Amino acid sequence: MTTSPALLLMVGALGVPLLRGWPRRILMVALPIAALVVLWLLPEGSGATFEFLGLVLNPVRVDGLSRVFATGFLIAALLTAVYALHLRDSVQQTVILVYAASAVGGTLAGDLLTLFVFWELAGLSSALLIWAGRTERSHRAAMRYLVAQTISGLLMLAGIVFRVTAGEGLQFSYLGLDGAGGVLILLAVGIKCAFPVLHAWLTDTYPEATIVGAVALSAFTTKFAVYTLARGFPGAEPLVWIGAIMTVFPIFYAVIENDLRRVLAYSMINQLGFMVVGVGIGGSLGINGASAHAVADMVFKGLLFMSMGAVLMRTGTVKGSELGGLYKSMPQTTVLCIVGAASISAFPLFSGFATKSLILEAVAQEHRTVIWLLLLFASAGVFHHAGIKIPYFAFFAHDRGYRVAEPPVNMRAAMALAAVVCVAIGVAPALLYGILPHDMDYVPYTTPHVINQLQLLLLASMAFTVLVRTGLYPPEVRSVNLDFDVVYRRMLPSGWHAVNDGAVRVRMLATPVRRHAARVWEVGTGPLRPGGQTAVGWSTHLMVWWVVLLLGLVLLLALL
Repeated sequence: MTTSPALLLMVGALGVPLLRGWPRRILMVALPIAALVVLWLLPEGSGATFEFLGLVLNPVRVDGLSRVFATGFLIAALLTAVYALHLRDSVQQTVILVYAASAVGGTLAGDLLTLFVFWELAGLSSALLIWAGRTERSHRAAMRYLVAQTISGLLMLAGIVFRVTAGEGLQFSYLGLDGAGGVLILLAVGIKCAFPVLHAWLTDTYPEATIVGAVALSAFTTKFAVYTLARGFPGAEPLVWIGAIMTVFPIFYAVIENDLRRVLAYSMINQLGFMVVGVGIGGSLGINGASAHAVADMVFKGLLFMSMGAVLMRTGTVKGSELGGLYKSMPQTTVLCIVGAASISAFPLFSGFATKSLILEAVAQEHRTVIWLLLLFASAGVFHHAGIKIPYFAFFAHDRGYRVAEPPVNMRAAMALAAVVCVAIGVAPALLYGILPHDMDYVPYTTPHVINQLQLLLLASMAFTVLVRTGLYPPEVRSVNLDFDVVYRRMLPSGWHAVNDGAVRVRMLATPVRRHAARVWEVGTGPLRPGGQTAVGWSTHLMVWWVVLLLGLVLLLALL
């Protein structure tokens, strides 16, 4: 029988709340490592299958694509578990492992029903990491997050039903957009992948999660969606343009945003856009690029969220307008944050350089000039808002007088491990290239590529410097930036209240109308009621006169 690393992680997580102290810490670190070993011991191919309601289910299917994503998820789970070792909240520690297991289980799913089960479990477990903030803001954010995840799950379930009724079965392979089932599943994935217009739940809720919860959220939900796209919709042309838009529009929001964790949320959509473009381009290089960049993003985005979590823990804020000068008292966190910033900005010798270039090369080989230029602009933009803005305003801007300690040693250890992974992928990209789903012959470190990237980064840094020095760069001020979430947070509730108010007014106007109508009805039907004129006994001579009158009317009508 095939052992699932997801099952191992999930069952092991149940023991976390039962332990205390070092046994709990050892278990939390050992579970992702053990699951990683089990994953790489699994042979490629499908595991045991069984029937359910006449449908064949395949809970475990291992190939190159599923293995590389599952590996990334388990590395992220290990880093997050180490980062969370100082917590006394066993609920968060347990949920992190269950959440990671859901992503791994969905990645290894060979059928759509198993995928759906893990899809929903990931949504439910991750919502608890927002609720764990135990504030009014986090409670409301968790409810909105849960609504988005539920809608995504319902759309996926509807798509699965359409495919089964159409005789297409439950096999989770290429789905395409030829039928209604595929379209509905793409919409479900689009919500979790933060497609434009469907993205607001991410930037609305991630900054309200706990310090550790935000790190976990940055790794699993959205990358799970990217994997589903890569499995079900490789080469889908709409994804190319959707991804290109995703890389560009978050830049403008991130530049004016004051909450640095929300800046990272917008940056996440930007990076997801690169992955979606890679899936849309398809082919060996496109899918490899999306897979590699997803794994790299799990680590360097997690590192950035870890560093901002450390700042939040020690200062109580991540508002750019309230931070600055922290490099003096948090030098280790500063250096580790800079490593994450360099990685997401695709500096040579860091992970983003080795992975993002695969996607750009795939776009170039397809001669998609407009898309390539948009991605180039987005690469400069991400350096602005994540590569420079995050470390600059948190650690180097105007000194706000904070003199605080470094975060606990386990948090620094997790950040250091993430930084090592970022540098290892950047220095030796073959370590990651070797486990990608398709064979390829690509060398990232060529003289033209390195020079072009350094020129891009130099010009972007010069532009940032000029804008800051001249006062043209948007200042870090307390503000509320309206995104598409204004539709469901303001416009829809306002519209609902307006409809309710209108209904009340209609009822108020209808009251006298109903009263008059009732009076007319009463008068009109009065003769027909018991005791009315038609119900009493009539005399014989009166009946004769009525008969004569009716006969006369009939004769008159006949003569006419």
